[in-house]
Amino acid sequence: MDDDRPAPPPSTLQPGADVGRLSVDEIEARIALLKAEIVRLEAALIAKHASRHAADSVFKL
Repeated sequence: MDDDRPAPPPSTLQPGADVGRLSVDEIEARIALLKAEIVRLEAALIAKHASRHAADSVFKL
């Protein structure tokens, strides 16, 4: 029931956004945040692949 969940708020981090005015600390913080998001997405992808594989195994004729 993924459709029942509310949409996440828009991110303040926009890919390709101008970072020229950010400090070194702000850039490092953004990098850390984006790396954490990549790890989270990779875990979700692994779970989706496992779910798909399990479903394919059940419905394989």
